[in-house]
Amino acid sequence: MERISHVLIVDDDPHSRGAISIALKEEGYLPTEAKSGEEGINLLRENTYDMAIIDLRLPDMDGIEFLKIYKRNSPDCMAVLLTAYGSVGTAVEALKAGANDYITKPFSMEGLLLTVQQLTISKILEDKSTLLKKEEYAFNKEVIGKHERMQEVFEMIKIASETDATVLLSGESGTGKELAADAIHYSSPRKYYPFIKVSCASLPESLLEAELFGYEKGAYTGALKQKKGRFDLAHKGTIFLDEIGETPPGVQVKLLRVIQEREFERLGGTETIKVDIKIICATQRDLKKEIQNGAFREDLYFRLNVLPIHLPPLRERRGDILFLSNFFLKRYAELHQKPAKDFSIEAKEVLFNYHFPGNVRELENVCHRGLLLSKGKEIQSWDLPTEICGYYNKDSNASNNARSFEPLFTATKAFEKEYIARILQETKGNKGLAARLLKVSRKTLWEKCKALGITSGS
Repeated sequence: MERISHVLIVDDDPHSRGAISIALKEEGYLPTEAKSGEEGINLLRENTYDMAIIDLRLPDMDGIEFLKIYKRNSPDCMAVLLTAYGSVGTAVEALKAGANDYITKPFSMEGLLLTVQQLTISKILEDKSTLLKKEEYAFNKEVIGKHERMQEVFEMIKIASETDATVLLSGESGTGKELAADAIHYSSPRKYYPFIKVSCASLPESLLEAELFGYEKGAYTGALKQKKGRFDLAHKGTIFLDEIGETPPGVQVKLLRVIQEREFERLGGTETIKVDIKIICATQRDLKKEIQNGAFREDLYFRLNVLPIHLPPLRERRGDILFLSNFFLKRYAELHQKPAKDFSIEAKEVLFNYHFPGNVRELENVCHRGLLLSKGKEIQSWDLPTEICGYYNKDSNASNNARSFEPLFTATKAFEKEYIARILQETKGNKGLAARLLKVSRKTLWEKCKALGITSGS
């Protein structure tokens, strides 16, 4: 981003509005004029603006009222309020509503342009600072692991960030493909330009095509104005096509051309648009099998598979399970301002032996839940989800072929469940009476029943 370019001018005075528009054009900005609050709101529904210059007195609403609507629609965008009725109270109200500056009429055009320029520079510096932080966040704090296979991934991410070659990220759901894409973009020379993400699995073919390539006014029913596509918006930056294996055949043909030539036409248009972009794709499907099944084009696969990076499932790098769990526990302890906790030895054994079908995302959720639900200084095995303990119990039984060789905490948990269930049966499901017999509070009994999967009683 070289500068803030799209500026919305909302002013009922045609002379003032026109003069501001001409002055902005001469400075290289792209102004759009609105003569009322309602017209400005309609424009906000259809377009995105980097800055708004708003007159306090509008024919149909108060300028501060419009400012609040504008900031709700575009919270990160800049705003300047113009008024001939300057007062400290109005200035304070405007700043509280989200205005970045406040100018009293009559004003000099040079003064207004200087304000716009200063806000532009401030916004650029703020965006660059955010991107630098995002770069550190994405690569150093998110894509982590000590296993040798992850070290190979890190090396490939570094190589991918230094070139414009197309990258294909593969791996099961939850292995961190989007985080890897973040790391590649924010470590690359394109980090100061747009990073556009598209989920190819979330839209039907017609909408996906319009979303990727954009459309011209009248291209189809409902296309009331021209719309830029995601490839257009990603110019000079990076586009991330998630779940590329879900792309319909008709869209695959057009993708092949964009990847080869870096050019396309909008739907309903004839103008060829050239773009300078880096392309990162991701899939959890086996694209070679999809090619054999006729669901994916082989020529497109070869274009995508220039720099392949495979994210291994967590079960294939078990040495990272405890390393990652410590990382997530610290993160959520800080987030919720809770004391730092660790898993007990028994809980660590359960985690280490679990197959984690949801991979790193599932482990993160387990850590988050354990930190919030555990009552003691450590997160115990009974604080873990039932499916994890059940998997471990089944695995232990299969390995040892005898219940007597189960770990103590597993046997204790089984006895506790059986004993509570028997008491509830004898009290005909009366949890109040059962709690008194067990010499625990009703709340404790309810929590035990929930943790152990006991559903009988009331």
